[in-house]
Amino acid sequence: MDGNGRWATQRGLPRGAGHRMGVEAIRRTAEAAPDLGIGTLTLFAFASDNWKRPETEVVGLMRLLKAYLRSETGRLARTGTRLTVFGRRDRLPAGIPEAIERAEAATAAGTKLSLRIAVDYSSRDAILAAAAGLGPEASREDLDRALRDDVGGPGDVDLLIRTGGEKRLSDFLLWEAAYAELHFTDRMWPDFGEADLAAAVADFARRDRRFGGLKPVPVAA
Repeated sequence: MDGNGRWATQRGLPRGAGHRMGVEAIRRTAEAAPDLGIGTLTLFAFASDNWKRPETEVVGLMRLLKAYLRSETGRLARTGTRLTVFGRRDRLPAGIPEAIERAEAATAAGTKLSLRIAVDYSSRDAILAAAAGLGPEASREDLDRALRDDVGGPGDVDLLIRTGGEKRLSDFLLWEAAYAELHFTDRMWPDFGEADLAAAVADFARRDRRFGGLKPVPVAA
């Protein structure tokens, strides 16, 4: 979800205003996802590298996360959305880990959409931690299972969307996105909506996914 700060700067607003509008985009996107055939929606809310940002911006982002959990949990539960948060929790401000646990428990029965939010997450750190817990004879499948346990997710990413015009993965689900279809859009995240998500899904549907193999070639009569 990229472009919040630039969206605000272009309008002469503080960066925090862009982040607040970004929360509205989360709501729109989560509401639109099930009707587009999306069962799991994963959002990159705060990267581990984002701790490098100015303290005032980090504090504002953490306050927004806490406010989102407080205001949206009831709506998510009513709409059948299960919320899970993955990433480190030991560095989050006091009260936020507890708020995450309450939101996850309140929405655990949701089956319409699995909404996963990455907070204080680094894919490289997750891979390193998973590999460190495995023995020298570990297989690719062992590492895959360990990573699934770490992020609490279903595994491979089918479609990875990045907003804001940048064209990089920025340490997001690198293992899981090995065969993901990539969709980059210049749309800033605060402006992202149902039509943009639908366009990305339609683009995905046109892709020829071979996973390293070849499609069978018809034999001539």
